[in-house]
Formats: sequence, structure tokens, C-alpha cells
Amino acid sequence: MTPTATRDLLLSRIRDVVDHPSPGIVFKDITPLLADPEAFTALTGTFAELCVRFGATKIVGLEARGFILAAPVAVSAGVGFVPVRKAGKLPGATLRQAYELEYGQAEIEVHAEDLAAGDRVLVIDDVLATGGTAEASLELVRRAGAEVVGVAVLMELGFLGGRARLESVLKGAPLEAVIRL
Repeated sequence: MTPTATRDLLLSRIRDVVDHPSPGIVFKDITPLLADPEAFTALTGTFAELCVRFGATKIVGLEARGFILAAPVAVSAGVGFVPVRKAGKLPGATLRQAYELEYGQAEIEVHAEDLAAGDRVLVIDDVLATGGTAEASLELVRRAGAEVVGVAVLMELGFLGGRARLESVLKGAPLEAVIRL
């Protein structure tokens, strides 16, 4: 399937939900995409190709929908999967990274032993919006001693400026969006 055909298929399986979670917001619901085996397989294959092209040895998936997308990519590409979770959700020793939200502050964390020097990490998430979570995840991966080889998202909401926010923290690593809105 061509990249354009894949993009069109995926886009056709993403549903707009008006006024969710609050008035004026158009939520991009990916559950119809996940329910369609052809679309989900196409997305997994696209991300797995990026994993191979970038030479990733581990996939980091961001909570929560990033887990759903990243885990099958790791299996398909034959690399490890590492979840980055909201603070307080992982047992054991963790590394934690704080970041700013539009309305406050949040923290994410990763198990300290899951990433190390020599790991080449592809970060996967469903949506790039303002870039706060992605930026924090890149800092966290590097603090663990691993190298970021790229970021891949299903959708980029360009009007929210996430790409510009990530430009300096990517440090030359590519940012790939299957769909740019």
C-alpha cells in the first residue's frame, strides 16, 4: 500500500467527536481505526518500517493510546517495548520528568532499568498536539542514557505548534507524522 493510500485509509477510520471532552473541542477518536484490522495493520507496518529505517532497538510508547500503537510495532519489528506512564503508576525504581501543560503541570516516568546507554529509541504516540508530553518523554529517554532516533505519531495537529516546540529537543532526530492536520 502506498503512503498516500495508507494515510487515506487511516484518516477514513478516525472519527471526529464534537464537543468532547468540552465544548469547542473536536476529539479525534482512533477506536474505529483500532477496530479495523486492515487499518491497524497498515499503521503498525508503517511504524515498524520507521523503526527499522531509524535503527531503533527499543520502542517507547506514551500513555495511554501510545501503548496501544507502540506494543504491536515492537513485536513486529522484533525490538523491546518500554511504557512511559503518568507518575505513580509504575512499581519499583523510576526516572521521573515534569512538564508544563496549558493548565498546570504533570509528570511522566519510566522504569529506570528499562532504558540504558546503547539503546536507540523510537518514541510513538497517537497525537502530537502542543508537544509537552513528547518533549518530556525525549528528556526522560536521554536522562536514562538512551539515544532518541525519532518520534512517530499517527496524527499531528499542526495548528497547536507541537513540531516547533520539539525542534530543539529533537536534536536532529526525525519527527514523522502519518497524518498532518
